[in-house]
Amino acid sequence: MGVLVGDIMTAKVLTVDMDRSLNDVRRIFERSAFHHLIVVEEGKLVGLVSDRDVFRAVSPFVGTSTERSCDAFTLRKHVHQIMTRLPETTTADSPAEDACRLMLESRVSCLPVVNERGACVGIVTIRDIARWALTELGGQGSRAA
Repeated sequence: MGVLVGDIMTAKVLTVDMDRSLNDVRRIFERSAFHHLIVVEEGKLVGLVSDRDVFRAVSPFVGTSTERSCDAFTLRKHVHQIMTRLPETTTADSPAEDACRLMLESRVSCLPVVNERGACVGIVTIRDIARWALTELGGQGSRAA
């Protein structure tokens, strides 16, 4: 059997609820090395929000000398207003090749990895896929990459 998603995924994920403010989410992204947050409700995956989603939703004038009240208001939006609802997912026992294909076909940079109850148990990102590909090609595949 080939490599499974569970073999290459990142098991540690950060989660937020749908009512979290973009200000909070922005701070989470600033303090972590993650680029995607899993949005959960009652322990189940309901969405996905990326640092790019937040970047697009928050006014570029926030924190500058030209910031207006309408700019600051963008930080009070909630995750559910900008998240991707019901994103494409995969399972830990799916072939990594299938996850890669799904990411390419769906034009997404990550897939939440869910269990049979719909809880997120990890995430596979384009970086994980690249690391796996490098290993398959005979390279190092370092986790620090």
